[in-house]
Amino acid sequence: MVCADASNAEACGSIFKAKRRPSGKSLAYVAPSLAVCEQRFQLGAEARKLAQQFWPGDLALLLPWRHPEDAAQHTAVGSPGLATVASGVLGELAARTAVPVAATTANISGDAGPEDRGPAVTLDEVHDFLAASGVTAPVIVDGGICPAANHMTIVDCFTAEARVVRTGLVHQRALAAALGRELRRS
Repeated sequence: MVCADASNAEACGSIFKAKRRPSGKSLAYVAPSLAVCEQRFQLGAEARKLAQQFWPGDLALLLPWRHPEDAAQHTAVGSPGLATVASGVLGELAARTAVPVAATTANISGDAGPEDRGPAVTLDEVHDFLAASGVTAPVIVDGGICPAANHMTIVDCFTAEARVVRTGLVHQRALAAALGRELRRS
């Protein structure tokens, strides 16, 4: 993952630029806990069920910001907000920092050609991304080999009925079991 201070527009902007990421595609706001997430974002009934079932973990939820000033303060992250309470190294980082953490995978956005390996899963692949993107990382934390390139499952919770945007390590059947219904794809 590539991370930055979520309240630092310049730092987040450098991630968007390096990844060639569309501005409408939010970075993940990595909250240290569900309680902190609830201070920043509106969680409807289904979002709350999913968060309680799968956080900390590999699930990110597209959520509306709770207050307009939160959206304005974190415009660098993007709108809608993409929130997670992560596990592992990313979760530890969010819990130990004094600033909010924005994160995304280490790869060039939208490069789905035949030679595209997808997001980095090893430290060597992170270094390849840094070289290709021109990003200078003041700190690199080796969290080990990531079990999947797209590990975060993303669920859109802007409406009363949550919809799957992208599947990752949290399987769509697990989401359906938690909500008691099948989820449609966005």
